[in-house]
Amino acid sequence: MGLGQKIAIGYYRTKFKLLSAVSKRKAAELAFELFSTPQLRYKKYFPKIFDKAEKLEMKIEGDTVKGYRWNKGGDRKVLIAHGFNSTVAKFDRYIVPLVKKGYEVLAFDAPAHGRSTGKQINAVLYKEMVLEIIRQYGPVESFMAHSFGGLAIMLALEEIGHDENYRVVLVAPATESKTAIDFFVSFMKLDDKVRAEFENYIFEMRQKPVDWYSVSRAVEHVHASILWVHDEDDDLTPWKDAKKVQEKNYPHVRFVITKGLGHRRIYRDNKVSKEIIDFL
Repeated sequence: MGLGQKIAIGYYRTKFKLLSAVSKRKAAELAFELFSTPQLRYKKYFPKIFDKAEKLEMKIEGDTVKGYRWNKGGDRKVLIAHGFNSTVAKFDRYIVPLVKKGYEVLAFDAPAHGRSTGKQINAVLYKEMVLEIIRQYGPVESFMAHSFGGLAIMLALEEIGHDENYRVVLVAPATESKTAIDFFVSFMKLDDKVRAEFENYIFEMRQKPVDWYSVSRAVEHVHASILWVHDEDDDLTPWKDAKKVQEKNYPHVRFVITKGLGHRRIYRDNKVSKEIIDFL
């Protein structure tokens, strides 16, 4: 962690402490704003394969979302969804193999990511982006999603329904939002009352509790064929959350478990890439 990051973290911890003494609610609202704000932005370097893509653009709640399409008119369509603090540019290795399989490939940077505009992202906004992509460029029958993108895809498919013929790849999905919130609250040293207001604020946004924003909950209502790839050493979306889903032995979900790849290298591993392409 660099000096600048340490200073920023110290600043926010102090600010939360001072603000919570005045208003737990205002501290919670500020905490949610920070929780929803990506700290990294990949704008400049995109692999050359993106130069060959058709450039797409659409509006989502005032943000301009940038997208890319290869092989327009292909036999089937697949959508690639990236994680928090990431970009579709990191999934370049999948584009040519998917095109060779006959896919029209769609990939969009979520608001506040890559070359899209915006400052914040949350699960509902990401889900709405996925639904809008399907409305404008669908039908989409196959999906590949990493981390936070996995939660967005599953929430979208749950809302769509009638997905029995779809194919979905979840790579290290953000299985439980509660786990991410637990980490954030602990890291920022928020007290229990601010945590409670934080969850109240989330509920008031869409009348859904934190536990609703869960891949393990949504998977019960999504009947697509799912390939779930997860690493035992994942430090961001822990295997212990995914293992609870594996233990339920859903007939439409197949697990591939790796060791030593962590959260970020897993989708760039050659064996994992082949498994994903073969499944799709």
